[in-house]
Formats: sequence, C-alpha cells, structure tokens
Amino acid sequence: MTTLNTLKEQRAAKVAEMRGLNDAAQAANRDLDEGERSRFGALEAEVRGLSNRITDAEKVAEFERMQAPGEVVSGGMSRELRGYSVAKALAEGMTGGLSGLEAEVHQELSKGRETRGVMVPTEVLFERRDLTTTTPVDGPGSTLIATQLGALSDRRRPALKVESMGATVMRGLTGNLDLPRLTESGSAAWIAEHTDATGSDVKFGKVGMGPKTVAAEYTISRRMMLQSYTALEPLLRNDLAFLLAQKLDAAAIKGGGTNEPVGILADADVEALADAALSSDLTADLIAALETDDVTGTSAFLTHTKVLALARKIKDGDGHVIPLSEIFHGQRVEATNQVPATSTGPDQFPLIYGEWASLVVGYWSGVDILMNPYHAAVASKGGAMLHAFLDCDVVVRHKEGFRWAEVTGA
Repeated sequence: MTTLNTLKEQRAAKVAEMRGLNDAAQAANRDLDEGERSRFGALEAEVRGLSNRITDAEKVAEFERMQAPGEVVSGGMSRELRGYSVAKALAEGMTGGLSGLEAEVHQELSKGRETRGVMVPTEVLFERRDLTTTTPVDGPGSTLIATQLGALSDRRRPALKVESMGATVMRGLTGNLDLPRLTESGSAAWIAEHTDATGSDVKFGKVGMGPKTVAAEYTISRRMMLQSYTALEPLLRNDLAFLLAQKLDAAAIKGGGTNEPVGILADADVEALADAALSSDLTADLIAALETDDVTGTSAFLTHTKVLALARKIKDGDGHVIPLSEIFHGQRVEATNQVPATSTGPDQFPLIYGEWASLVVGYWSGVDILMNPYHAAVASKGGAMLHAFLDCDVVVRHKEGFRWAEVTGA
C-alpha cells in the first residue's frame, strides 16, 4: 500500500521533472518541442492525479488521528443548531418555502446530494407512526388537543448504547471510504558493526464503508398538524429519530449484512469465546483476550439487561452479593435490550467486551425527511405521510478489538 509520504515524494519528483523541462527550454530561449510538450502534459496529468490521492489520504489520516479516543469526526456541519426546529422545517418544506436557520442547514447538507424532502442534521435528531387526534384506539394523538398542553410523556424505549460506548463517528461523508490499517510489522535485528541491516516487509489491510439506507414512515393527521404544532417538534425529534437510530444501533451490534451493516456479533473475524456461565472468570478471559492482542484503548462491556440482572444476583459462599465491580474487574459495563439472543435457546445472550473506538459509524447524509400530502393513504383525509431516510454504515475496523461470549442461564 502506498503511503502518504510516498505519494508526496512521487508528486515532488514529477514536479521537479516538469521544472527541468521548462528551465531547459527557457535557457535555450525557445518553446518546448513536440516531445517535451507531450511529456510535460503527461507529467501534469500525473501530478493532478497524485494531488487527488494525497487529498484523500490526508482526509483518512485526519480520521485516524481522531479515531483513537472515539471522537466524532464532522464533515462540515459546524453551525449552532440549538435553535433548529424540525416541525418548522417540515411545515415550510411542504410549500417549498424554507427560511432562516432551517433553510441554511438544508442547503448545506444538500450540497452534492439529491434530496426529495427536507434534510435534517443527525445531530439534531439523534440527541437521544401514526399520529392522530382521535381516540387512543385510532392513535396516540388524542392527548395533544387541548387549550393548554402539559409536558408530553414519552413511551418506554430500549437504551441505545453503541455511540455512547465510544464508537468512532464520522459525519459528512461523500464517497465510499476505505480505512487502511497496518496488519503486520516488519522486524528489527541486532547487527555487527558496519554490516547491512536485515530487510523485512510490512503488510497492510483495509476495511471499506459505503452508504446503506435505513427508512421509516408514518402518517400525521390533518388536525395533528393544525392543532398540535408545538407538540409535533418533540415527537419528531424523539420518535422519528429513535426509529432510525434504533435500527442503526441494532445493526452495529448484530447487523446481518443484507441491505444493512455487518455488526460485531455477525462479523466472522470477531472471535467468540466458548459459551459459559457468567462469572468473574469469564469476564477475566474476555479482558485477557484483548490484552493478549495488545489492545490498549478504552474498553467496556455491553450485554443484555437479563445478563446484568443475573450479575446482580451472584453471591459468594457466605450468601453475600458480589459487587459488579468485582465481577467485571472494575471495567465499565452497560446493558440494553438491543443486544439480541445469539442462540436458539430462550435464555442465552452475548456478553461483548471491546475497545469501542475500533467500531466506526459513518453518516453520508442528514435525515432526509419528505412530507407527502398526496399519498393515497392520506390525501383524501387532509393529512400527510412522513418518509424519513438516513444513509449510514457501521464497520469493525480492528477485529481484534472485540471479543464476546454467550452467557448461559441468563
């Protein structure tokens, strides 16, 4: 694999050759002849190609620099979004008259992309169905029609953990992205005085990312839009965003790769330990597996809520509950119902231990929201069909950064 420094050296050599051709012609007080002109043009094309490759390599190097601590890599959306209103953007988007901050953000996110609706930044929606104003039998919007509205009570939702565990997040991506890595180093050796060093080769590998689309849609009644405009904003932020974020979070854990990312548990290169009952021995083995592979980043456990409930019941020989800090050896442990069962048995769930910055989450777009009042399901009712699309991907960059085991008896 060609390194960034090698590309720069190649470009410098070709520029020097171009300068030599030009200087020779200038010294002879003449123009470049036909052969020199042809060579000069070929060098120019090669320099431009190398410059493009250097630009791409520098972008990847910047992503790598920010990857180690699991930081968020943003691709241009740096403006203040605190005053952004999703409901306002959708209401104005129906008439094609976006204004203010919402118009500026849509224009910025839409650069170089084809959009059919309003582009909403993922930072706004990812801060953390049918909506009608009739009875609860027909929809949950009945509580929203009132002269005065109290605080809206959200429904119970499974915790979304992947990004908060420290995954590397890349926003504002455009083309497909290859993430190179050094897979095998060369070797060093002691040598006698005035003797040649022993040569050795290094090996490189890469993992690729490309946009995959997750979509959601639900209907909004005419009265919902007319009478509950203020309540629509938190519903859009919390409910619609959750539908998309939940799918992405689940795919990062165990996406199967069919129209979706390949998650940690489904990645054939992420090793699994043998099934075992939950104990401090099992957690020690998972920790040791990463240490053996020289994984030194910030690590943590992720599992299903039933496994954590089992951990809270483990007792010593005297019947005293063993603290979680001892079972997990002082490591952070999180639980969510997003972690799926991994066998045909009813009570077996995985315990994942990983250096979470090795998991890369990429976003190729904001959330593209299309408010469609002409859909056959709503046109005659005066409502609107809300379609939302998000282009994203997840990849385990360093496979040795994760291990998992199926916990029996959870």
